[in-house]
Amino acid sequence: MSEKVQEPQSRFGRISDLDESDKPREKALKHGISSLSNAELLAIIFGSGLPGKSVIQLSQEILASCDNRLSRLARMSIHEVVSKFNGIGPAKAISLAAAFALSDRYANEVDNDPIIQNSADVERLMRPRLGRLNYEEFWVLMLSRNNRVIYEERLSKGGVSSTVVDPKLVFKSAIDKLASAIILVHNHPSGNCRPSTDDDRLTQRLKDGGKLLDISVLDHIIITENNKFSYAEENRL
Repeated sequence: MSEKVQEPQSRFGRISDLDESDKPREKALKHGISSLSNAELLAIIFGSGLPGKSVIQLSQEILASCDNRLSRLARMSIHEVVSKFNGIGPAKAISLAAAFALSDRYANEVDNDPIIQNSADVERLMRPRLGRLNYEEFWVLMLSRNNRVIYEERLSKGGVSSTVVDPKLVFKSAIDKLASAIILVHNHPSGNCRPSTDDDRLTQRLKDGGKLLDISVLDHIIITENNKFSYAEENRL
């Protein structure tokens, strides 16, 4: 009997089959997701290519057919993507559509994030959360360079007359969120919005810490049910 010759297995251009220097996931881990080209980002979404064609090559060809414009690819329906591109089945097309949908929703959220121009903007944002509480909470608003709120975080919750705030946690959170500036906000359940000596001391410590880290402390606002106090507007910052 003659021995049956086994055909070599086809390789489907999976990311795991690429040379180490061409693996987009590893590149993203080492250099950040922004270091990836559009083709490399698509390759991560698709995961595999075709026999004899790597997923990177497949992604490059798809982009080329759209004049290298993501906007044209994004306008295609799932069925159009499946029918037009060999090697892209329903699962891959749906993954691509999901990525574009997430991008659209993110952009919509960013457009709706409030921009802080004065203490009244902070008051409108935070009074519904703090104005009627019978205990103190301390919040930090993280801002981008154009003073758009990118994150709001409660850092402490205390008793009826005080709450403990650790400056290290304030700036750790700001650094983690890549904030360019912060606004401090807390409430006084007593209804008296005038700052205490402890409030003054904490404000100064955070202002000094912000200078060292190049994170501006734009204001510290104390909110009550019917009033507010702004360190910046009172020239005490």
